[in-house]
Amino acid sequence: MATLQGVPVLILKEGTQRTTGRDALRMNITAAKVIAEAVRTTLGPRGMDKMLVDSLGDITITNDGVTILKEMDVEHPAAKMIVEVAKTQENEVGDGTTTAVVLAGELLKKAEELLDQDVHPTIVAKGYRLACDKALEILNEIAINVDPNDEETLRKIAATAITGKHAEYAIEHLSKIVVEAVKKVTEKVGDSYKVYDDDIKIEKKHGGAIEETMLVDGVVLDKEVVHPAMPKRIRNAKIAVLKAALEVKETETDAEINITNPEMLQKFIEQEEKMIKEMVDRIVQAGANVVFCQKGIDDLAQYYLAKAGVLAVRRVKQSDIEKLAKATGARIITDLRDIKPEDLGEAELVEERKVGEDKMVFVTGCKNPRAVTILVRGGTEHIVDEVERSLTDAIKVTKAVIEDGKVVAGGGAPEIELSLRIKDWAPSLGGREQLAAEAFAQALEIIPRTLAENAGLDPIDILVELRKAHEEGKVTYGVDVFEGKVVDMKEKGVLEPLRVKKQAITSATEVAIMILRIDDVIAAKGLEKEKSETETGGKEEEESESD
Repeated sequence: MATLQGVPVLILKEGTQRTTGRDALRMNITAAKVIAEAVRTTLGPRGMDKMLVDSLGDITITNDGVTILKEMDVEHPAAKMIVEVAKTQENEVGDGTTTAVVLAGELLKKAEELLDQDVHPTIVAKGYRLACDKALEILNEIAINVDPNDEETLRKIAATAITGKHAEYAIEHLSKIVVEAVKKVTEKVGDSYKVYDDDIKIEKKHGGAIEETMLVDGVVLDKEVVHPAMPKRIRNAKIAVLKAALEVKETETDAEINITNPEMLQKFIEQEEKMIKEMVDRIVQAGANVVFCQKGIDDLAQYYLAKAGVLAVRRVKQSDIEKLAKATGARIITDLRDIKPEDLGEAELVEERKVGEDKMVFVTGCKNPRAVTILVRGGTEHIVDEVERSLTDAIKVTKAVIEDGKVVAGGGAPEIELSLRIKDWAPSLGGREQLAAEAFAQALEIIPRTLAENAGLDPIDILVELRKAHEEGKVTYGVDVFEGKVVDMKEKGVLEPLRVKKQAITSATEVAIMILRIDDVIAAKGLEKEKSETETGGKEEEESESD
């Protein structure tokens, strides 16, 4: 509200909340710090898990940063911005979500200390931006080149992503599967490589041990053969992949048929049967002995297909239809009138197998397995879900290394190296930006510190040892949380893609800068809620009066 010559002028709607200046800034920083603290204990191989229970009572147990933040019902707008950082990190590089969030929280905490010393938020933001650019430059310098064909190194990178999750005790088996799967969907484009990770399908089935997780050269469908009389196993399969329904189509417009005598009804039924038989005949004449249909298959069509010895599966997901077409070399058919023998895909074997208590259809031995499936097993649904998350992270990091060919050591080694180098470089900035750059350098130490804390080690001793090692030029030295000391992470095989580190630092810096530049929060919250509550309250009163 403002006043004009003593008369109040309403600018914002009644009930709108407004927080300005330092209060707004502190409120936003506090919200972001709380989110960072919530996931901080999950960082690293010795990180703890979170149990998340949603409104329906469904349980998720995980230490995957982005999963925790997605499942949390976050209300505060600044906290939502931190959640977005984790989602971006997940979408872009697949790993390092917790690192990005923890780093963003620490950058804001250090910024708050500078604000208390009357350093203006825009100066802090500028200092952070310059320090971030310097950090990316140093990361490029300390990055280690990796041959994308070096399977042993790729396995170590996949294993680093899986370490600390439920899948850890089958780490050798799973990292081998991940590297094999990624190699199968990799293509050389000029001098570089391109990984089509969307072609790796992860299918889950609980029951059995994690070690029973397997890679299938082809596609696995969580579906059954539609008719009991159909064959359950077909060798040298000729596969028709359909987007069209094997049913009589309904008319586009509403139509009525007046049937006046039984003969007309009989003719109508016979015509429907004839149409369905024609569809099946076209498939059989083209030479198909396996049919995968995205839509429905009529009961009569099932009967005719079974009679012709064709294995059929219906209501296959769109994504699976595309993967089947890629793996078998089939053309997706949208109109059965167009079906030709050359449209069919090929596979050595299509069979229905029992996995756990359910049946699944396996399409294996494809000529060009450009689509592969990882069938995940585990004791319970929660374990299977967590193994799936571990594999997704491992696939993304392996993809990043094959495409970029660059890695950095893990265990907090790059963060401590960046911290020391940025501290040395900061005085060259001069002015108050130097203070912000030094704060940025201190904030980076939160990663090795947290790794040590989560492993039950003394963070001060570890940081002192780490600084000493890096001052002596040991760039790849980091925290070994299992042995409780500072060791060469490159020798240990603890490696992370350069892309993951760059994205984490960039995302964390950007969100910290964005929050620091907000000095006014105008929230029109609660108005709709209050309105709906008063309306429902009024109705309830009316109903009780009428009773």
